[in-house]
Amino acid sequence: MKKRVLALVMSTAMIASVLTACGGKDDAPAADANNAPANTDTANNDAPAADTNTDAANTDAANTDAPAADDVDYGTGEITIWVAENVQTFTQDQIKAFQEANPQYAGYTVTVEPVGEGEAATNMITDVEGGADIYGFAQDQLARLVSSGAIMPVTGDYAAWVAEQNDAGAAAAAVVGGTTYAFPITSDNGYFMYYDKSVVTDPTSLDQIVKDCEAAGKGFYMEINSGWYQPAFFFGAGCTLTYDADDAGNFTACNIDYASDKGLAALKAIINLHKSSAFVNGSAASNATNCAAIISGTWDAETLKSMFGDNYACAKLPKFTADGADYQLGGFGGFKLLGVKPQTDANKMQVCMAMAQFLSNEETQLARYKAVSWGPSNVAAQQSSDVQADEALSALAQQLAETIPQGQYPNDYWTLATALGDSIIAGEYDNASDDELMAVLQEFQSTCQSYAQ
Repeated sequence: MKKRVLALVMSTAMIASVLTACGGKDDAPAADANNAPANTDTANNDAPAADTNTDAANTDAANTDAPAADDVDYGTGEITIWVAENVQTFTQDQIKAFQEANPQYAGYTVTVEPVGEGEAATNMITDVEGGADIYGFAQDQLARLVSSGAIMPVTGDYAAWVAEQNDAGAAAAAVVGGTTYAFPITSDNGYFMYYDKSVVTDPTSLDQIVKDCEAAGKGFYMEINSGWYQPAFFFGAGCTLTYDADDAGNFTACNIDYASDKGLAALKAIINLHKSSAFVNGSAASNATNCAAIISGTWDAETLKSMFGDNYACAKLPKFTADGADYQLGGFGGFKLLGVKPQTDANKMQVCMAMAQFLSNEETQLARYKAVSWGPSNVAAQQSSDVQADEALSALAQQLAETIPQGQYPNDYWTLATALGDSIIAGEYDNASDDELMAVLQEFQSTCQSYAQ
């Protein structure tokens, strides 16, 4: 960690950038929380309550990344931190231990408030001055936060530390335009496959999984009318669907090639899946009955452990076959990040950066996993025996290598993707020719592009 001289050099550079960034507008498009379930706090509702006796103090961790005690006086002040409700107590305990181990920062009164990742970003954009000094948020909100001047850059040794300490996906999720803006704290928002190993004989092949489910009279669950799950087929086939935005948060371009041979292969595979007697459209384990395989996320682990019992198993998504070629199902990956609000006081800025780094370091991430089961983004924490023994997190880690971080998408995109899935489920394309399916894809592509005009 940096000494006083480095802190002041960084402070000067950061404050200059902050004064420029604060000119951003507050009119960035709002995220559609209802259609991106993995990025909401509901994904964590099933996590066990924080165990304040389990690594809560984290005293050793407090000494790992914190600056060595010296005669520097960082003054006094107040710092507000927003985190999800189920890690509020955990975070309070961590900050207490951090300040006890680093008295140079003890002059600040820290208040930890329960504000979820989705809500935090919206609140920050609405009122930057009244927002928290440090806050957790989902990675798809980063561009909005940057464009509205609600988050300051992470530069110098801090930026290098973020890149070195975290997996590639999480580190990339913290970057906008080549600049790092946040500290990753999880790499656990995504989807993979849970299955009953007494039914599924080959979890790597979608065709075989469906056949096994059909033979056993069991269900294969996947939510194909969701803009979050549906891209697993299109991205797996090699298609692109992303949006560019300007500094004001307006969508300026849609990068999409669904109307292609790749997109046709993906669409035909989804239609073929829907035709199976084993197929059930859905992703909530709590609603699944007679299920042998389901595409979901870590939030459903406990429910599915209970459902499958000794036959509980997890794997990354399987490969699918279309027109004689095999494709690995892809999709979106998601990460939780910590951001620091622009600060005009150099001392307070240094304290906030040091706290944010500490809350995202290896020891704190591992303690957070033990307390509430959040999957670490820190590469060393991911290698711990406890995390490695977590079947769901291991499967997700493998799947995240096949995904792209979810960026910002227009609200209309989620509605459009649902409509496409609903048409497939209704059987509208069951007997369609390749030319007719290509026309469907062209209309979908053109409509997506219209959202950025």
